[in-house]
Amino acid sequence: MNKPVLGLVAGGVLGVVDGLTALLSAPEVAPQLTTIVLGSMGKGLAAGVLVGWFARKVNSLPLGILFGLTMGALFALPFAMGTDPTTGQKYFWEILIPGSMVGLVVGFLTQ
Repeated sequence: MNKPVLGLVAGGVLGVVDGLTALLSAPEVAPQLTTIVLGSMGKGLAAGVLVGWFARKVNSLPLGILFGLTMGALFALPFAMGTDPTTGQKYFWEILIPGSMVGLVVGFLTQ
């Protein structure tokens, strides 16, 4: 399997897991869980392809992990900056940390 496809698959699967962690960190968002999981999966797919492309071009584990971490954080940041439309609450770290970890793991896997 080539690295962009591996990044796509790993990013999608880990994105779903990332979305499901919303129930652990903020159980009150359970009614929006489908939207959260689909959004996290989309972020994981997009970041995974980019991380896989980077892994194909650059053969370095530390740089791959750093690039994955950066892409995960950048894709999660717009969502982390927003507020929950129903409660008006912010979930900055609850979104940014798992999104970054998805990127980090995808960066490791693709290298």
